[in-house]
Order: sequence, then structure tokens, then C-alpha cells
Amino acid sequence: MDAEKKRRRGIYLLPNLFTTAGLFGGFYAIIAAMSGRFEAAAIAVFIAMVMDGLDGRIARMTNTQSDFGKEYDSLADMVSFGLAPALVIYLWALAPLGKVGFAAAFIYAAGAALRLARFNTQAGIADKRYFQGLASPAAAALILGFVWWGNDAAWVRENIAWLAAFLTVSAGLLMVSNVRYNSFKDQDLKGKVPFFKILLVVVVFGLVAMDPPKMLFFIALTYAASGIVLTLMQLRQHRADRKS
Repeated sequence: MDAEKKRRRGIYLLPNLFTTAGLFGGFYAIIAAMSGRFEAAAIAVFIAMVMDGLDGRIARMTNTQSDFGKEYDSLADMVSFGLAPALVIYLWALAPLGKVGFAAAFIYAAGAALRLARFNTQAGIADKRYFQGLASPAAAALILGFVWWGNDAAWVRENIAWLAAFLTVSAGLLMVSNVRYNSFKDQDLKGKVPFFKILLVVVVFGLVAMDPPKMLFFIALTYAASGIVLTLMQLRQHRADRKS
């Protein structure tokens, strides 16, 4: 009984190691941005995205899901995909705008917090095939891909400050919107897939390898736009069904 009691009080190590690695990526991004190393900050958040994608899958594959893991993952996501991108984009481009830049960064951070809170309350009842609102990792990819591309291309930050503010606010609002996004959670990674899907993955990897910052930004932008298109198509279909 004592051994069983101790086991229940502990936490699963493996999935939480990946969550901790993702949290570290977000924390490192904040420190790097404060030191002016914006490329390192962007890369750190993208690594955090990989860790975030692995921890849940590993927990399900090893049957080590827990309430602690879910809460820890949510808090880590807030740091890595909420606070870190907001601070990085603020220091990189929004600071010259003064209060407007501050407000834009805050809208993004608040949007990430509200998005994560809504996701947690809808767990188990929402359609797993879709996300309601842009997922925080995708929003972070949009913001950090823009920063990485601009830093790599040596853009004059003051000249694109308003564009950065628009992108930041848009990402924040999309996270709390009712726009539906494909979650890809219905993909069976253990099953067989058509050959063209493997070929598509190879092509995507090749394109990203050619110019990582630019391609990652455009992939994130395409995904962000896809939800708007998907939602408009579903609304149009719904109205057509009501008329018929």
C-alpha cells in the first residue's frame, strides 16, 4: 500500500522531460532577445515547438498521461509561445512605436493566455479534428519566423514596425477567434500512407533547408490563412444547406 501511495504521488519523468525542454527553449529565447540575439531566440522557440509536439505524443504512446502533465504543459506553452514571442517581437521591432508597440505585444500575450485557458476547458468535448482559434505554437511560429527572416535579411526594423504590430495583433486575435484550424490529430502515424505524402514531406524539408527563416514564416502564414479559408467555406456550406 505504501509503495502504491508513493507511486501515485510521483510524476511521470519521460513526457515531462520534453515539456521542461520546451519551457527551457522559451526561457532561453527571452534571455537571448534581451541580449540582442534574435536569431538564437527564434531558433529556441522553434525547438520548443518540436518538444511541445513530442511530449503529448510520448505520453499517449507510453500511457503516462496525467493531470499534472497537462497543467505543466499548458504553463510551459504560455512561456514559450505566449510571453517569449511577445517579448522578442517587442524588443526587435515594436519598441520604437512606444505605447502602441507595448499594447500590440500585450494583446498577443493575452491572446495566448486566453487561447490556452479555452483549450483546457474544452478538452474532451471539442472536435479533436479541429482547433478553435489559431494554436499558440502556430502563432509563435508566425511571429518568430517573421523576426528570424527580418533579422537574417538585415531589415531596418524601424521601417517595418507597423507591419510587425499588425502581424502581432492579428496573431493574438486569431488565437481567441472562432476560426477553425485543422489539428491533424486524426493522422495515424503508425499506419500506412500514400506515397505522395512521403514525397510531400521530403519536398517540405528540402524547401525549409534552402532558407529556414523565410520558409518557416511562409508555412506558418499559410496555415494561419488556411483556417480563415476553411471557416468561410464551412459557413458557406452551412448557409447553402439551410436554404436547400
